[in-house]
Amino acid sequence: MLKRTPLFAAHQKAGAKLIDFGGWEMPVQYTSITDEHLAVRNGAGLFDISHMGEVTVCGAGAAAFLNSILTNDIRKLESGQGQYTLMCNERGGIIDDLYIYRLSADVYLLIINASRIEDDVAWLQSQAAKFSSGELNLTDASHHYAAIALQGPRVKEFINECIPGASASVCKINLVTDLKKNQIAGFHFDSHNLLVSRTGYTGEDGFEILGPDSDIQHLWDKLLAVGQPFGLKPAGLGARDTLRTEVCYPLYGHELDENTTPVEAGVGFFVSLDKGDFNGRAVLADQKANGVKKKLVAFKMTDKCAPPRPHYPIWVNGAKVGVVTSGTQSPSLNVGIGMGYVPPEFAKPGTKIEIEIRGKRFAAMVVPKPIYKVQKI
Repeated sequence: MLKRTPLFAAHQKAGAKLIDFGGWEMPVQYTSITDEHLAVRNGAGLFDISHMGEVTVCGAGAAAFLNSILTNDIRKLESGQGQYTLMCNERGGIIDDLYIYRLSADVYLLIINASRIEDDVAWLQSQAAKFSSGELNLTDASHHYAAIALQGPRVKEFINECIPGASASVCKINLVTDLKKNQIAGFHFDSHNLLVSRTGYTGEDGFEILGPDSDIQHLWDKLLAVGQPFGLKPAGLGARDTLRTEVCYPLYGHELDENTTPVEAGVGFFVSLDKGDFNGRAVLADQKANGVKKKLVAFKMTDKCAPPRPHYPIWVNGAKVGVVTSGTQSPSLNVGIGMGYVPPEFAKPGTKIEIEIRGKRFAAMVVPKPIYKVQKI
């Protein structure tokens, strides 16, 4: 039996095409992937992300514990701030990538991938059991929250009407749109509190909103009504994937896994070697100093062909050298694009490669990341 989010009925009512996504029955599209993708790039899109996991870590030892298992340095965070980070095993392989927010002095909120909730929680609990440097409480709060993501350049024009007034908790601001990038605050909505952060997975400006099921259901309907004149449309997993591929954001199970390190995946910026020891540090320090054996690259097709897809082989000079991890037809650029792993000598932008599509090889070129540059207004 597939799990369903609190917005399942809303998706049915909107005529969504529903699919199995990691054990969840989720909307892949409502009208078309291209239509929803371009709505996000030009106006606004609304995503159900209630399948994502939430873990709270609190207590006097919370900061020390988290800094021992995450790659980024949470000492940089003041209350109300968040950061992208990764959780690695001792080999430097990625257990998950996630967002962490500091809600108060000793309280942290982790937003983890839907497909990794059980594995992440079990691993966190095993690490917490070995931790002895201060009080620590770890809670899987995934069932306490529903969540939506509101993304696009016009979102800031109407979100204050839907969630009006000043913040009520975490940090003090006068309006939702006063949030800075990676900041989070609590706002009153109906009779409860919503947590609103200014982050996203599309490259566009936007907000992610967590709260009780009933409030998120009400807010979903309100946003769609108020946002319609600004081009707001509900968007499914299909558009979420094309949007993040255009801006080269990695996805767990595609670019990231337990046999791939952050340095190989091109997210070494989020590894703080100077904060002291943490899981996988020795391996990551060695890779930063001495290089890696594979690198994640972005590419564009230069031949006319069907879109590239995950697992398609990458060829150079008649030899198979790598594999596509994500591939699609870019709705913004109207060309086949993707990401994949190749040896470092083939990772330089401008390198000519070939992608094997349905048994035939088609020309492509390694390009700088991101493939699509978001227009800043």
